[in-house]
Amino acid sequence: MFLEFLDTVLRGIGQVMLQSNSYAGLLFLVGIFYNSTLFGLAVVVGAAVSTVTAMALGADRSLVRAGLFGFNGALVAVALLYFLRPDILTWACVVFAGICASVVMAAMLNLLKVWEIPVLTAPFVFTALCFFLAIARFGRLHSTHLLPTAGLPTSVAVEGVVTASTVVEGVFNGIAQVFFQGNVVTGVIFVVGLLISSRVACAAALLGSLTGLVVAWGMGAAEPAIRAGAFGFNSVLTAIALGDVFFVLDAASLAYGVIATVATAVVFAAISAALEPLGVPALTFPFVLVVWVFVLASRLLSRIRIAA
Repeated sequence: MFLEFLDTVLRGIGQVMLQSNSYAGLLFLVGIFYNSTLFGLAVVVGAAVSTVTAMALGADRSLVRAGLFGFNGALVAVALLYFLRPDILTWACVVFAGICASVVMAAMLNLLKVWEIPVLTAPFVFTALCFFLAIARFGRLHSTHLLPTAGLPTSVAVEGVVTASTVVEGVFNGIAQVFFQGNVVTGVIFVVGLLISSRVACAAALLGSLTGLVVAWGMGAAEPAIRAGAFGFNSVLTAIALGDVFFVLDAASLAYGVIATVATAVVFAAISAALEPLGVPALTFPFVLVVWVFVLASRLLSRIRIAA
């Protein structure tokens, strides 16, 4: 029983990158703990709480076992401890947010089945943003310096010179940033986890991160942001979703996926600017929005074949 639960939790961690694979989830966890014990514990707690909540409330067992009720809780937990000071109240919020993430997941599964589009990380985005916005009214919730400062969007000047090391670090950081980890070694461990689960997903993640980086570079984003992988992680998820999960991989879907991956980097910049007055980050909302649009559009595009 415990081993089955552990496998389910690890699958939930793997599902952050759309991999229902406990070995991938374990390696993702190893990579996170390598960078930060705090964030590693957060991911474990978030995934476990969300999974237990789904089981206790009687969610579909096959969905629970696939990890679909664990990954949003894992992301919410690490996000709260990344953007909020890690005190007792924040940990209490982590547990409560993990519970809420499963409820929101069930609600969105029911809602979006009408359009036959995936929920993805939308429950994480909505739950996390709710907590970040609530900071303005709760005096005991304190943000870290990593939460954006509220203000009108300002133009960004081209800053720094992009070198080969920028590209290498940026590609692996872009993959690591899916879990809010700015660490090249963590990114490499994530790549190994993806490779064990799916060679196509691994290649998609690398190409997605590189695409986001190149778009940001070409558009004149600041070098530190490019090196940190800020423009890569949403593109990583889009590339995996469209290249390995939702469509049959052929020439048409490959081109379609590339278009979506490029669009994700642009949408990330747009949503980041749009949310700046509120002082909240874009998180993975660009990935969710772009995949929703491209999956919906595919219903009328005969050359894009939906995967079984």
